[in-house]
Amino acid sequence: MSDSVGWCLIESDPGVFTELIRELGVTGAQVEELWTLDSSLFEAIKPVHGLIFLFRWIGEDQPDGPIVKDSRIEKLFFAKQVINNACATQAILSVLFNCRHPDIDIGTTLSEFKEFSQKFDANMKGLALSNSQKIRSVHNSFGRSNSIFEFDDIAKPKSKDDEAYHFVAIVPIEGRLYELDGLKEGPIDLGLIKPNTDWVEAAKPFIEKRINKYKEGEVHFNLMAVVSDRKLILEQRLLSLKTEELDEATKISEESNIRMKIADEEDKMKRYKIENARRKHNYLPLIVEILKLLAKDGKLVPLYERAKAKTLEKEKQKVGKA
Repeated sequence: MSDSVGWCLIESDPGVFTELIRELGVTGAQVEELWTLDSSLFEAIKPVHGLIFLFRWIGEDQPDGPIVKDSRIEKLFFAKQVINNACATQAILSVLFNCRHPDIDIGTTLSEFKEFSQKFDANMKGLALSNSQKIRSVHNSFGRSNSIFEFDDIAKPKSKDDEAYHFVAIVPIEGRLYELDGLKEGPIDLGLIKPNTDWVEAAKPFIEKRINKYKEGEVHFNLMAVVSDRKLILEQRLLSLKTEELDEATKISEESNIRMKIADEEDKMKRYKIENARRKHNYLPLIVEILKLLAKDGKLVPLYERAKAKTLEKEKQKVGKA
């Protein structure tokens, strides 16, 4: 994983990635965070087009299947990871580039990039992605604006105790399950998806295996799903309800339930916009003005000394527990 100047670190959040892909021109899709592998949750957000699994990287491990090297590689979009900070964005784009569902249109920007890079090998695809000005610009727009602090963090040498996190994508393609891990040499074939079964059921054992590598109580992983636009799905369900032969009371109840879910989706998207606006806002001028006022009132140094004392005390407690 080589560093690349120009890609900032962004938060792993469904609201961030939903707006990110939409700003890239994708329609008919959104990203959902999953708190459980329970089948009822997946049923509620169907159709699911791909899973994005974030986990604490604890070193190179053996793949769960053979690396694809035959003619299938021509049908799969797979890019090597050549940049660190775009890890999650690359995983989500890998799902979208391999999605063939009618609900989703990846738009002009991503369609042109896919067509341009389709014949490249995995390493060249990764390099092309890292040098895509449009994709990088949209990605970076979701980075926090407090760049002074970010650059300070980048300048510090990494401690051996620093934790590295990594994203992989799991996708169904033509009846088989694949893991797309940019640190591997190619797509990993996880096996055949049994006929007439939900592909997510085939993916669960591989996710559970990863989770079980960590000690009980450790939370070093996160799971997200790329799904069809929930509001559009619900609106389609509302239209189909009108033609169904149901008694009036049942139809009214079902329509009310769907409209409530549509309202929930609209509220969620409004919340995403507010949260992303706050992420993008540069609070440094405000912070500087507050510090000036505190200094003018003679409160800054005492506050600093108290904070420093608390920090030293916490460090002593950590050493005592070790």
